[in-house]
Amino acid sequence: MNKLFSRFAVSEFLQNRRLRGIALMTAGLAILGIVLSFLLNWIFGIVVLVLVGLATLGVFNTMAEIGADTTQYISDLSFRIQQGGQEALIRMPPGVMILGDSDQVEWLNPYLQHYFEDQNILGRPLADVDPELSQLVTATAPKTLTTVKWRDYRFTLYVQPDFHAVYLYDVTHYQLIQEQYDNEKIAIGQIFLDNYDEITQSMTDQDISNLRNYVTNELSSWVQQFDMYLKQLDDDHYFILAYAKSLAAIEADKFKILDTIRETTSKQNFPLTLSIGIAYGDPNLNKLADQAQSNLDLALGRGGDQVVVKAADQEARYYGGKTNPMEKRTRVRARMISQALQELMNESDQIFVQGHTQPDMDSLGACLGIRRIAKMNHKTCWIVLDQETVHSDVQRLLDDLQDYPDIVDAIISPKRALELATDQSMLLMVDHSKASISISSDLYHRLENRVMIIDHHRRGEEFPENPLLVYIEPYASSTCELITEMFEYQSQESEPINKVEATAMLTGIFVDTKHFSLRTGTRTFDAASYLRSAGADAIKMQQYMKENVDSYLQRNHLIELVEFVNEDIALVAGEDDQTYDPVTAAQAADDLLNMSGVDASFVITRRADGRVGISARSLGRINVQLTMEAMGGGGHLSNAATQISDKTVAEVKQQLLDILNHKQDPVTE
Repeated sequence: MNKLFSRFAVSEFLQNRRLRGIALMTAGLAILGIVLSFLLNWIFGIVVLVLVGLATLGVFNTMAEIGADTTQYISDLSFRIQQGGQEALIRMPPGVMILGDSDQVEWLNPYLQHYFEDQNILGRPLADVDPELSQLVTATAPKTLTTVKWRDYRFTLYVQPDFHAVYLYDVTHYQLIQEQYDNEKIAIGQIFLDNYDEITQSMTDQDISNLRNYVTNELSSWVQQFDMYLKQLDDDHYFILAYAKSLAAIEADKFKILDTIRETTSKQNFPLTLSIGIAYGDPNLNKLADQAQSNLDLALGRGGDQVVVKAADQEARYYGGKTNPMEKRTRVRARMISQALQELMNESDQIFVQGHTQPDMDSLGACLGIRRIAKMNHKTCWIVLDQETVHSDVQRLLDDLQDYPDIVDAIISPKRALELATDQSMLLMVDHSKASISISSDLYHRLENRVMIIDHHRRGEEFPENPLLVYIEPYASSTCELITEMFEYQSQESEPINKVEATAMLTGIFVDTKHFSLRTGTRTFDAASYLRSAGADAIKMQQYMKENVDSYLQRNHLIELVEFVNEDIALVAGEDDQTYDPVTAAQAADDLLNMSGVDASFVITRRADGRVGISARSLGRINVQLTMEAMGGGGHLSNAATQISDKTVAEVKQQLLDILNHKQDPVTE
């Protein structure tokens, strides 16, 4: 207001100055006229002089009146402005509070007083009067508008430390409108019955009808409970529509519908599981529907029996996934994938295959299997491998491959692969689906539009955008098992898999199943039988899996450091200044599961690359995959890992303990 008044006063001053200038100019012209009149005729000059004198008197009187009126107007306006400012300070909506040097309340306007009702707060410390408001004021950055919640109201809070002043503007009405808008945003979801076709194949029509009615009734009750809309699209496919408020409620409920249907159907010997993908946050319904389908694909790729909730450009939230995935793959699917692979190979000028960094026997065995399939189809295939970072078991295999010059010549470095790659080449990623852990991320980016994935790990959020073909089967024991099944559908006239390839692939299966004790199904033994008949050497397998004395001693040293969390979780943290081989850490985690009462194990060690790694294992009751995903890793329900940069072993251990003790929530429970 003072600025407004100052601008008005300056404007009036300039206007009066212009008027005086005009008056002086007029007076000068009048004097000139009088002089000229006397020169012409003295009588005429006297008459003009009298007239000018009268006019001058009238002008001065008028100017005096204008000056008086202007002064009165400015004085009156000044009073009204000051009065209005005081009135606004006292009665207008912004609440104002003045604090003393010790944060005692020295003054507040009547508008803010009514929020304290009849409470006498003057002279008292704000922390004693209202601890909540005191904390808000302390936490608010000076001279920054911040929206806060206080006493069931929403305020825009502004703190002016120079004057110890606090300003509160009530925006409850507008905030409630915003919250209503946010709550009524649309979320789209898809529900898929994971193993409906497999279960109903052996059921009678009446049992199928009963099962279908049960699932539909349970889902209908569930959506009614949370005010959602459900539409059945097919026998095993449903569509749901919900508000964001309902989505928040079912997330708080942890999607218990998964457990309800799984447990009830299991008691009836028809264990049925659900996978759900839900998308939100995009005003475009077409994009929202596409995102929901992508989220469902992600849930299925991770093994099913879980929910993926994700908005575009945000991290996914996972729920469920507590059970091992049901076996859903069939030989028909294996045949279709094999045929599709052959077609893609025939359309490519050459094939590159690579596993993950620090390759194990499953990764390299899968590469050898893909190379053999490519050769059966008369295509050139290169195995991309960094031979400087291999473990001892892989190195023993590489030494034996020296007797097979055609295979040795097909193993190339990542640098050589980039030189050979063309726009018509195809890249197969085996035993992993994350480009960030590929042996050559550069090769992936070079051929990112010509990528196929074959993997047995649960699909993670990081995934190639446009793969040519995806074959992910979390139920499979290993990638070598998946590729072994493809040999049956190759040309019988082609050169069959040789002895060293069969041995490498069987070793990959043997290692990943922990001697056929974990994640082993009938198809696993079928694949092992095929490889054994193809010449896999059991003695060579034992030689590949031997460990040297140093790793044996390191593994035993790690086991000696074991401590227990909640009695059923074994935890080992190695020394921060000593590096351990990742395979040694994984073996230690496996050995810890042999202890009585241990359901899960975690081994934390410093790796040679400077990062801190965690190897996690479980017997199935505890989902270690979710824990590792919360720390940036992934894997299986019973076999997972992660690597963390820029932290000490002690810091990583504390982060893991916070998750295990539920101080920090994992991706889901």
